[in-house]
Amino acid sequence: MFRVFGRIGLLSFGGPAAQIALMHKELVEDRNWLDEQTFLRALSLCMLLPGPEAMQLATYAGWRLRGTAGGLVAGGLFVLPGALVIAGLVGLYVGYGQLPLVQAAFLGIKATVVVIVLQALVKLSDKALIGPSAWVIAGSAFLAIFAFDLPFPLIVALAGLWGFASANSKAAPEAGHPFAPGAALRTSGIWLTLWLGPLIALSVTGPALLRDIGWLFAKLAVVTFGGAYAVLAYLTQTIVQDYRWIDTAQMIDALGLAETTPGPLILVTQFVAMLAGHQAGGWPLALAAGAVALWATFIPCFLWIFLAAPYLDHLSGRPRLSAALRAITAAVVGVILNLTIWFAMHVFFDKIVERTVGPMSFPQPDVLSLNLPALGLTGLAAVALMRLRLGMAATLALAALAGMLSHLV
Repeated sequence: MFRVFGRIGLLSFGGPAAQIALMHKELVEDRNWLDEQTFLRALSLCMLLPGPEAMQLATYAGWRLRGTAGGLVAGGLFVLPGALVIAGLVGLYVGYGQLPLVQAAFLGIKATVVVIVLQALVKLSDKALIGPSAWVIAGSAFLAIFAFDLPFPLIVALAGLWGFASANSKAAPEAGHPFAPGAALRTSGIWLTLWLGPLIALSVTGPALLRDIGWLFAKLAVVTFGGAYAVLAYLTQTIVQDYRWIDTAQMIDALGLAETTPGPLILVTQFVAMLAGHQAGGWPLALAAGAVALWATFIPCFLWIFLAAPYLDHLSGRPRLSAALRAITAAVVGVILNLTIWFAMHVFFDKIVERTVGPMSFPQPDVLSLNLPALGLTGLAAVALMRLRLGMAATLALAALAGMLSHLV
């Protein structure tokens, strides 16, 4: 298990789709550790839960094979390689990130991320927007966050409630493992204590920055439906506008670098936390902030899996839960569209102004500040990814090199 899940953790580039495909090959095709039906049911459960679905799928596979210890091994090895790479990238970014040549390379990476986010939007739309109601939910979610600045957790909650209430409750749920209240309470108590206990202690005795990082990312861990892209706009709004830990350019750099590492994209929270900690108190606070972000983000993933895994068949067959998930996923499409527009505007234009029309307030780019090199690099990345079918790592490297060359000439 250490060897197999360690390799999965080291090779898990390319986002959830590539990570899930890699696990399917390793666990179902090559080793027959899971059968096809179990793998698909587990994937459905993980998409129903908040948090990074690929990491939770690895945790479930480990739990299925060797119980709680197996889940800890599999989930931990999925995250740790990327976390170590992120820590190294923060060091390089702090030391060399402001050099003009490095900034030019970042421009290539950010241009590629625009294409990656757009691809994620298209793929999710194809799966999620089935029927008029899904399109209405997605459009409403986009307007709510883009024009009216409603918080992401509220949008997710409203979409889930609508889906739950409007579901066909007459469909019979599938049978499954009978619910055991005692075991569920015991599991919840253990993992809630592990997750929230250190955060409560930080609230009493720790620095204010660590306290705020812990509770912010703990809240994100509860509402991260639809993957990291869905919460990035909300995360950016909170840390850039509300807390002012980093600026918008640094947030975009953080996302670009997180795309280059193995493991879940939500590791961007570690990058942001370490950068904020370094700016506030140097490397000791940066390392502590990174550890708090990892703890608050990923410990609840073990809670969800260890709590729900015994009842996989029962949960995956509940019609109201399935309807709530479909509504949330449709809303996430609208939220990711907002992220795509926000990200593209900040990459393509040097000046963004806030425009207010009645109760609506939305960003508007200054067309005279168009960044032509960024536009060209995005076109290069689109051709490499969509036409030439280069891998994500190769495309990111190519775009970074092209960005440096454009700066030199």
